[in-house]
Amino acid sequence: MEENTPTVSLVSCMRFVRRGIAKAVPEKIELTEKELEKIIKQTASELRISEQGDDNSDEEGEEAASAPPDPPADPNDEFNFEQYDEEDTNTNPIGIGTVATMPNLGDLSEHVQIRTEGPDSDEEDDIIKPTDNLLLVGHVESDASILEVYIFNKEEGSFYVHHDIILPWFPLCIEWLSHDPSDPNPGNLCALGGMDPVIQVWDLDIENCLEPAFKLGKKPNKKKKTKRVGHKDAVLDLSWNRNFTHVLASGSADNTVLLWDLDQGTPHTKLDYFQDKVQSVSFHPLEAQTLLSGACDGSARVTDCRAAAAHRAWPLGPEIERAVWDTHNPFCFVMSNNEGKVAYVDCRQNEPLWTMTAHEKEVTGISIIQTV
Repeated sequence: MEENTPTVSLVSCMRFVRRGIAKAVPEKIELTEKELEKIIKQTASELRISEQGDDNSDEEGEEAASAPPDPPADPNDEFNFEQYDEEDTNTNPIGIGTVATMPNLGDLSEHVQIRTEGPDSDEEDDIIKPTDNLLLVGHVESDASILEVYIFNKEEGSFYVHHDIILPWFPLCIEWLSHDPSDPNPGNLCALGGMDPVIQVWDLDIENCLEPAFKLGKKPNKKKKTKRVGHKDAVLDLSWNRNFTHVLASGSADNTVLLWDLDQGTPHTKLDYFQDKVQSVSFHPLEAQTLLSGACDGSARVTDCRAAAAHRAWPLGPEIERAVWDTHNPFCFVMSNNEGKVAYVDCRQNEPLWTMTAHEKEVTGISIIQTV
């Protein structure tokens, strides 16, 4: 007699995209059966190679991978955070090297046709209106992992899946960003971190896409003589720098934080003073050089990215689940732990201003709402 196995269905991560960002009519990729079959075989082959690479010794090689091709003037300020306040907001403030060529569709570009004409009356629901919000949802259903792009319109009372993207692994975090290295104009992209150490960045304005716009990181492969680039374990959180728009921070189960230069597609700064997994990263909303992080070693840290070793820690223990800035008070942040405690910290003070037991179990999410 067969046992009824319960179906796993869960939402692992979410992220809102503010209205007015998405294209009214997203581009659509249309593949023939032969083209789709070819891509599936190619993907299966790449997965086998990737698995073989995981079995090979890493030999680290991270020093070579993380070294910038053109060293900045100040080795302690690789992203030129020191000059942030003096930069023109219309120029590239970091200016590390040249823009790398990153095709939006990877190897699919020769096999696809993109539909750009306007929709007919039967496709009215596909139109994304200026009053629509997008909600990005990492959804796991049995063995399938999907990024669902919902339309949410409060005025119309509508909430539905506009399109979705099949993912190769369990998603753990989502971050929206507008910086597209292949296009000088702002884009509509999202970075996804998951059980795989390689970060995927998808174009949300393209439907039926089978490949991310680009990836951050690379697994080692002994046969191809390639070394690892990026993390060695799962990516647990991501934060895009809205002031230096081609900088992305990632926290990982390998006990490190990496600061990525999206234009180069490589990490340029590595924070490795954590004693356990880094579960939360958040750039300061106003100060481009300031990064908040929370780790399973029990402390939240604030780092001045102009000098990676310059950081300060506030313990809460045993494990920090979440740490977020108070957007209404630039000196303060909130952190939570796996025992249900929440603490409010002023960076100018040595101890939290207050600590409370808010829940019986871990506090995995925090949102600060302004009251009138």
